[in-house]
Amino acid sequence: MEKYLFTSESVTEGHPDKLCDLISDKILDACLEQDKNSRVAAETFAAKDTILVAGEITSNANIDIEKIVRQTIQEIGYDDSTTGIDYRTCNVLVNVTKQSPDIAQGVDIGGAGDQGIMFGYASSETEEYMPFAISMAHKLAKQLTKVRKENILPYLRPDGKTQVTVEYEDGIPTRIETILISNQHQDGIDLQQMKQDLIREVIEPVVDSKYIDANTKIYINPTGRFVIGGPLGDTGLTGRKIIVDTYGGYSRHGGGAFSGKDPSKVDRSAAYMLRHIAKSVVASRLAKKCELQVAYAIGMKEPMSIYCNTFGTNTIPEEEIIKKIKEKFDLTPNGMIEYLGLKQPIYAKTTNYGHFGKPELPWEKVVKL
Repeated sequence: MEKYLFTSESVTEGHPDKLCDLISDKILDACLEQDKNSRVAAETFAAKDTILVAGEITSNANIDIEKIVRQTIQEIGYDDSTTGIDYRTCNVLVNVTKQSPDIAQGVDIGGAGDQGIMFGYASSETEEYMPFAISMAHKLAKQLTKVRKENILPYLRPDGKTQVTVEYEDGIPTRIETILISNQHQDGIDLQQMKQDLIREVIEPVVDSKYIDANTKIYINPTGRFVIGGPLGDTGLTGRKIIVDTYGGYSRHGGGAFSGKDPSKVDRSAAYMLRHIAKSVVASRLAKKCELQVAYAIGMKEPMSIYCNTFGTNTIPEEEIIKKIKEKFDLTPNGMIEYLGLKQPIYAKTTNYGHFGKPELPWEKVVKL
């Protein structure tokens, strides 16, 4: 019997990197609402009292970027300088240009907007076909935000992180070794009371008790204090949580971030398409695990390569799986955009708690192979 531990982390929507991701995706959605052919590459940087939005936007949309920034900060819950940033008083700087014509000439004819490699993954170990550790970490992070916004634990502040260590036996998750939660809080809160509250209101409603035993360790704010958070405690930047966004490190990553990019960027559209295909492979019982890779060249339509790894769990040869993929799916940029309906303003829904595993998103549907 093979035993091993695997750990994944997630963050709340108030984490400074996720604050930046959400601003970038809100800008993208605002452009797509008015012009579905918008080309957007919006990058956001957050520091003490300051938000900087930069990048390239080519669109017929008329949007108020500063207004979007302030509304997003307010929505997350940063409404007081003691929380890390105040949406009413922070500085908002904008430095946006148009897409380079050198790139546009390749995208205009349906080619990829850049070279790169993308991965997609699915596993049968959870009902949403995600790795167990990242699934648990996301659910805990989402619950942290829920109990804060619903004033169940009103002393919580927006910035937070979760981490879950899972013990596997022969590739099957059997128990949770460790749960770690760090969440920003008001000054003067008793740490022992906070631990009891988070166990009762966050961990117990989310984690099935069968995975917790006498040896499971639970850590809450291990430094003993987390009052200074958000952009005041650490800078934020779009695209810095790519492992949180995908599979928690359980599958490989091509390196390209998602947030703020319109679907002509294959970093985003191909990663979504490969998730859809990998999930369909597993749901069709062609394998219990499936990892796919494609590679693109800038300005070219067809992928340069397709790779499939089922880790020995396949019920038919991997060459046959690749053949089925090529026969059924159009992996050109325009083909993926049309198939998944990616010109809709759906991207703010993707930003937090993972881009995968959410049933309402189009790439989470499965087709029979």
